[in-house]
Amino acid sequence: MRILLVEDDKLIGDGLKAGLIKLGFTLDWFTRGEEGKEALYTAPYDAVILDLTLPGIDGLEILREWRSQGRKEPVLVLTARDALAQRVEGLRLGADDYLCKPFALIEVAARMEALIRRSHGQASNALRHGNVTLNPDALTVYLGDELLSLKPKEFALLELLMRNTGRVLPRKLIEEKLYGWDDDVSSNAVEVHIHHLRRKLGNAFIRTVHGIGYTLGEQ
Repeated sequence: MRILLVEDDKLIGDGLKAGLIKLGFTLDWFTRGEEGKEALYTAPYDAVILDLTLPGIDGLEILREWRSQGRKEPVLVLTARDALAQRVEGLRLGADDYLCKPFALIEVAARMEALIRRSHGQASNALRHGNVTLNPDALTVYLGDELLSLKPKEFALLELLMRNTGRVLPRKLIEEKLYGWDDDVSSNAVEVHIHHLRRKLGNAFIRTVHGIGYTLGEQ
């Protein structure tokens, strides 16, 4: 899942970026409010982590513009512990959740998973298709009773497909979901990940729709 982080504190930003990438997220980090605001219009983000205290433009103003422009990506707001008025105003402007500083990385990840799950209309965080079960919290994939070993991008691709059952995802969209601006991406990276997943899950698990992209096969 691809996350947009708008946070000017270098220490917090470094920690969130390193930690969330390690947990399987793709993350783009912007320290300037204007750049972060515009970034939401340029890539298919699944969720946003937005600090409210930013230089140049207030985080509340960014949130206000996004919602006025019809952007529906779930937003987790970061605030100081004593900034009650900011938190209330953020929720009124369309924030989906808030977290007070300081916070634990594991809580940020859990809240991101919950926001993304709700945005996809899923009640449970465990994803199932046929005899495959994927748990984003535990970073596990089971084929029946067998625990599979997947590389991070394979896991991310499988999660993306399983969160979009019934949809055909264009190759370009998959690439944009799996890789951030700073990643070096080979021209056949998506195809290589699809090939490896088919070897582990069976050729019929992922179906190619020629000229369009990929979708899950019949259960």
